[in-house]
Amino acid sequence: MSTWIQSRQIGPATVHSLTDGQFRLDGGAMFGSVPRALWERATTPDELNRIRLRINPLLIQLGGENILVETGMWDQGGEKFEAMYALDRDETVFRGLDALGLSPDDIHLVINTHLHFDHAGRNVTTLGDPTFPNARYVVQKQELHDARHTHERSRASYLPAYIDPIEHAGLFEVVDGEHELRPGLSVLPLPGHNLGQQGVVLRHDGQTLVYVADLIPTLAHAPTAYIMGYDLYPVTTLETRKRHLGQWFEEGAVICTPHDPDTAFAQLHPNPKGGFTLSPAQP
Repeated sequence: MSTWIQSRQIGPATVHSLTDGQFRLDGGAMFGSVPRALWERATTPDELNRIRLRINPLLIQLGGENILVETGMWDQGGEKFEAMYALDRDETVFRGLDALGLSPDDIHLVINTHLHFDHAGRNVTTLGDPTFPNARYVVQKQELHDARHTHERSRASYLPAYIDPIEHAGLFEVVDGEHELRPGLSVLPLPGHNLGQQGVVLRHDGQTLVYVADLIPTLAHAPTAYIMGYDLYPVTTLETRKRHLGQWFEEGAVICTPHDPDTAFAQLHPNPKGGFTLSPAQP
């Protein structure tokens, strides 16, 4: 089995954290108004001030179905794109699936938390066909609208090449707000990074797991004010965190972030200064 696969049981669901490789983004942009003197205690930037991140799709096996949360990083950007983001395909989502005895044809449902290229870039193959042809792709109505109507600050994050083919094939399953997809498995709007972002919540047998999308991109971003400069609506991010983190803490939820480079499953802890921190969850 791939060394990057980590797994947990949530009631009847088996959850596997996969990876689609590593990349780097500017540390200042990743931590917004937080001074470097503070954020570099948690992560060391390279000579270009970029910090190491990972692409962390999630596979949920529930009720005989294989449900993939996120598809991975856009793979057709060319040398300039790969150099800009220091893309390192040390593993891929496809090798992870193969290690579990699965192929793209075995995926029944894809959940796109949002349609940025580092989350939904693998929606299509290099030929422009749906990568997971037997799956519906779940996306928020707001997010699909915003991907079609970009502006100067959002345009670089959405690439029609991996969005349009899914729409033309009629494979998008568009939801509007909180929605239960399967018993115990729901999507939940988590606006702030953009307006149409959604998280994934799995609740079974008194256990809760939440894939938080870019509401909290890494464990280091758990403190309330550690909000990305990439967020289009940072105050909304703040409000969304305050609305949900306390509840998830009370539930003892397992938290999955999309970009932590080292930890697949985490747990919230109260921060003595207010808010919460994240640390690796107990097995």
